[in-house]
Amino acid sequence: MERQRVVVVVEDAPASRAALQWAVRNFIRAGDSIALLHVCAPARSRRRRRCLRLQGFQLALAFRDLCDGGVAEAMVEIVVREGELAPTVAAAVAQLRASTLVVGLHDKSFLYGSPSPYEGAGGLGCRVLAVRQHATARRGAVEAELTQVETIRLHVPPPKIPFPIFALPLGVIWRRSSSSSSKKRSSSNREIDTAHQ
Repeated sequence: MERQRVVVVVEDAPASRAALQWAVRNFIRAGDSIALLHVCAPARSRRRRRCLRLQGFQLALAFRDLCDGGVAEAMVEIVVREGELAPTVAAAVAQLRASTLVVGLHDKSFLYGSPSPYEGAGGLGCRVLAVRQHATARRGAVEAELTQVETIRLHVPPPKIPFPIFALPLGVIWRRSSSSSSKKRSSSNREIDTAHQ
């Protein structure tokens, strides 16, 4: 079987952890390579940027423990980037040549609010597995629901040649309409005059 290149979006949310747990148990095989991707918010100061990157790296290390215990012989890599979440994930998926992206769905997931096509699931160019966490079961096992986001590219035909629009001054339009209506009035007045005679 072909080895997969799986990118898992690491967020400080229970849904993200549940998505990785689901992928380790059900999707990732021995020999696959896993990239744990954390995206930090952009910061202006160097000190703040360094702090955010360190926190992201530590969060990804905690996620790595889930991979080490669940999949033998999987190559795990930690990637920490800075930027807006959706475009940074799209760029990282393209750069890492991922075959699959695993995302934990929660209320603020970037898949829900993607304003442009390249930021959403359609522009990623790989399979997207979106996993939503359900309530914890009695024995502490996490129940999760998988949603595979189909990524098809729509064929958009080239735009048609637009009709030429000629700008006419408002006065020309008004004069035309007033002159035609005045002709109608004068002809109707003549008809009335001839009828009275």
